[in-house]
Amino acid sequence: MDPHPSRGARQTRRAGPDRLVEDRGGCRRDQGEKRGSITGPSPVDRGKNGSKIHVLVDRAGLPLVVGVSAANVNDHFALPVLVRAIPRVRTPRRARRFRPDKLHADKAYDVRETRKWLINRGIMVRISRKNIDTSTKLGRHRWVVERTLSWLTNHHRRIGTRWEHHGRNYLGFLTLAAALTCFKKLTT
Repeated sequence: MDPHPSRGARQTRRAGPDRLVEDRGGCRRDQGEKRGSITGPSPVDRGKNGSKIHVLVDRAGLPLVVGVSAANVNDHFALPVLVRAIPRVRTPRRARRFRPDKLHADKAYDVRETRKWLINRGIMVRISRKNIDTSTKLGRHRWVVERTLSWLTNHHRRIGTRWEHHGRNYLGFLTLAAALTCFKKLTT
């Protein structure tokens, strides 16, 4: 075998975070992000890596903003990001609105800092309080969000089970599914 490779051969690409790299005993997966980006151990699924979908909807259940986080991230961290991402909406009588008047949420969002942040932005808070409110009190408002999540995950196969390795691709498909859901509901 010739110790010098031919001049026409191309150099192979170096190993990246999602590539196999050489090890003493053979090849191993690089210590990058296992199972893709924006994943974390799920507290309800035996610690398997997974993602969590966050959706901010209007009163009719149309998705306004969607987001993805790791499965082990608390929900209240995603709420300020979603509220800031609400698009400006032109109303017939007033200037453009960019924040809701009232926000309903379940007990996962019951954190003092989150409540303060929403009140400082002028948003009326309707968050169910831990160890005080029953689960039926906000149930008539919460089913709208659950229905929207069902529209997204059941009608779009790529959203229900995450197949994408990169989190930005999954978020792109989720945003596309939300846009298609809005299109279907607004045209009928």
